[in-house]
Amino acid sequence: MSIKIDLRIFLFGVLFFLTRQIEIYATIMFFAFLHELGHLCTGLALGFKPKIMKMTPFGFQIAFKTCIEDYNKKIKQGNELCIKRIIIYLAGPVMNLFLILSCLLGNIELMIPKDIIIYSNILLAIFNLLPIYPLDGGRILKEIVHIFKGRKIAYQKSNFISLATVIILTIITSILILYIHNIAFLIILAYLWYLVIRSQREYEIYEKTLELAIRYK
Repeated sequence: MSIKIDLRIFLFGVLFFLTRQIEIYATIMFFAFLHELGHLCTGLALGFKPKIMKMTPFGFQIAFKTCIEDYNKKIKQGNELCIKRIIIYLAGPVMNLFLILSCLLGNIELMIPKDIIIYSNILLAIFNLLPIYPLDGGRILKEIVHIFKGRKIAYQKSNFISLATVIILTIITSILILYIHNIAFLIILAYLWYLVIRSQREYEIYEKTLELAIRYK
């Protein structure tokens, strides 16, 4: 497994340091790493081999190798690969939930205050479960639609819902910024728009590739 680090993380570190939010940023990044370990361990348990792990300004991303044989194992209208992927995508938020429950039910002394641990993991779980591709929620949505409607419609639906969700969040964030002057809201919103725009471009490439494949079949 190769590891890549997005150098923009250092820029974000300086930005959060100047705004006196470096501690909460470092804490969230630490629990984002544990979140990704949930994906990694679940993927390994299901027989996947990790391909690459990326460290980005907003956390970590892991990709697994997919064997061509997995595409042909059918279950009802979908295939086994979609089911396995859904389980892997759920594992990250489940890890955050486990950490929250451990803090609430456990009577242990930690270096990080319990309220910060709970707050960070709630934030990570909610953020990653947003129906925006390629966040966990968007990926889960895409795989579910893929099972029942096929790959092409899965791309269409996930992109439409991603765009609609970001527009709604933009409206909500615009109102919040009037009352809570926090640059983190703008940074997160900009990142979500980046994900949606990139996903839209990937879908356009997929559509063109599919069109060419049909034309020259």
